Amino acid sequence: MCDVCGTIHYQNPKLVVGCLPVLGDRILLCKRAIEPRHGLWTLPAGFMENEESASEGAAREALEEANARVEIEDLYTVFSIPHISQVYMMFRARLLDPDVSPGAESLEVKLVTEDEVPWDQLAFAMVKRTLEHFFEDRKRGRFVTRFGDIRKPR
Repeated sequence: MCDVCGTIHYQNPKLVVGCLPVLGDRILLCKRAIEPRHGLWTLPAGFMENEESASEGAAREALEEANARVEIEDLYTVFSIPHISQVYMMFRARLLDPDVSPGAESLEVKLVTEDEVPWDQLAFAMVKRTLEHFFEDRKRGRFVTRFGDIRKPR
């Protein structure tokens, strides 16, 4: 609360929404054209905007970053990252068309199999954990929603 005017200025965590687009046995990855982590690979995701739902934001981010049209299937992972005041909500999605291309925030996009994931070039721990869960769940034939915290490395 402002000591001068009495107005409450909320400082809340930011919501980041995104998806894991799947087409057959391949998933869509984007190489970042912006900081942080320029030049590394990620799933399409970004800050949720006012007046959109989380799933709408996830679909919008796929379109903006990879010109990818997706059908959102379900909420898949939720990770709180307290040291940067962000909460990530990632959805499983079906890629509707294999014709994808880099958007303004991507240097490159590609559809990869599990064996082709550039594990040592992933931009964020959240992406690595989401992909690990996805491939484990796919082998089991059953997807479950996952959540957790990602803490700052010591």
